Amino acid sequence: MIIDPADHDAAQNYKFLIGSILPRPIAWVSTRSVDGVDNLAPVSFFTAAGRKPPRVHLSLQARSDGETLKDTFVNIRDTKEFVVNLAVLPLAHELHRSSFEFDSGVDEFEALGVAKEPCVVVKPPRVKESPISFECVLFHIFGGEGSNDHAVWGEVVRFHIRDDLYLDSGRIDTAAIPVIGRLAAEYTLVNNTFTTPLHDSVLTAYDGRRMDRLDDHPDGFSPIDTSAWSPSGATLR
Repeated sequence: MIIDPADHDAAQNYKFLIGSILPRPIAWVSTRSVDGVDNLAPVSFFTAAGRKPPRVHLSLQARSDGETLKDTFVNIRDTKEFVVNLAVLPLAHELHRSSFEFDSGVDEFEALGVAKEPCVVVKPPRVKESPISFECVLFHIFGGEGSNDHAVWGEVVRFHIRDDLYLDSGRIDTAAIPVIGRLAAEYTLVNNTFTTPLHDSVLTAYDGRRMDRLDDHPDGFSPIDTSAWSPSGATLR
């Protein structure tokens, strides 16, 4: 199948992207508005953008109406600060619920029952139970002409790493973190590691094998096929 994106609208091209870039890491982003209201939202168009200095990249779309800018973007633009919190399995449901479109005046930490922890440099709080958080200040916003999509680059000014995860060698014990990512509109638990080469028996065992489901949905289910899905990245209900 060869597809020309010019033949499709933004929603369909979004499906191609989220169904192909797998798994996508999730930044659970906390911000604070100019009025002091704390916001929390998952962003799965997220990656590192540099190491000297350390920088991260977020891509942010408009709300489900296609016009209104998301609170996360507005708060970053106006205050020039945000926090990236690592998405982990014990917080998966709260993270998912934070993708709903709350009114701008709602403190989403309080609405979702997520505990706050003060940061050292920036004003937005971090998620207390997240094992790793990055305090970030805005470096640059990239915007496409005629689009409400924006790319945000932030500079990390503090790393918060849970003590038991920080090893004497200076690296993070990644195998101890129940990190989750995105597969199209679903989630995945990263629960195995390997280095190459793998034994042929392992390759044979996984040849053509479909992913295991951790929930009660049937194989082949996707939220994209339901009315709750939106190409804005928000959950509608």
